[in-house]
Amino acid sequence: MKKILSSIIIFLLAITAEAQQKPGPRLIVRGDDMGFSHSGNEALIKCYKDGVQTSIEIIVPSPWFPEAVRLLKENPKADVGIHIALTSEWDNVKYRPVSHSPSLTDADGYFYPFIYPNKNYPGQALTENKFSLEDIEREIRAQIELAIKKIPRITHISSHMGCYNMNPDVKAIAKKLAKEYKIDIDPSEYDVKYVSYSGAKETSEQKVQSFIKMLDELKAGETYLFVDHPGIDTPELRAISHIGYENVAVDRQGVTDAWTDPRVKEAIKNKGIQLISYADLKK
Repeated sequence: MKKILSSIIIFLLAITAEAQQKPGPRLIVRGDDMGFSHSGNEALIKCYKDGVQTSIEIIVPSPWFPEAVRLLKENPKADVGIHIALTSEWDNVKYRPVSHSPSLTDADGYFYPFIYPNKNYPGQALTENKFSLEDIEREIRAQIELAIKKIPRITHISSHMGCYNMNPDVKAIAKKLAKEYKIDIDPSEYDVKYVSYSGAKETSEQKVQSFIKMLDELKAGETYLFVDHPGIDTPELRAISHIGYENVAVDRQGVTDAWTDPRVKEAIKNKGIQLISYADLKK
């Protein structure tokens, strides 16, 4: 019996020692769509300064891009990625290309609302129209060059609404340009796992609880990426929507509330989770 107990104790001590040696989970908290609204800009900076957000994605052809550039200059340590955009999904706010790429635009010169067909916007998806790969490369290059010109510390690119994942040719173009401009940090190449809310997410409180539950499920030694879109519930943001996504202001205020909530910060601390940025993946 003593030998059995001794073996069990040794086994438990070995497991405990191994767990102590294994680093805690690493988590990137990425806030998307900087530049699409003043509300979004304010929320993204708030979530970076007062919350758990570690990377900010900026949309170059967006209407509030100049303000976003100024705010990022005022926060020089924030990790920034270019959120490559080839769509203009909102009904009351539109984006145009920053290059001359006519095959990517509708009759009014705006990007099409969506990449893939949407029943609420028939015929208004990029893939439903004759786009050229030359125009796509020209536009992605122009967005990268303008972003780097205004924000030289750019570390990576990401895909707004899955734009450069629409087919292998477009994905290859994005990859080539990311390498060319030395901003190629692809999470999939660092074994990063995507995570989302673990539960309901309709209200601010639900987002807080579901975010904390997600944190509970992270495993030691693994690296994760959580993506959402902070905003502030203002009259401006209430005027921004598209068919199928009308509660933008409430939804995005909930993200801001969750990412700045003391309970979320405490949970991250208690679970030994290391908050990192895209740039940290290369370290």
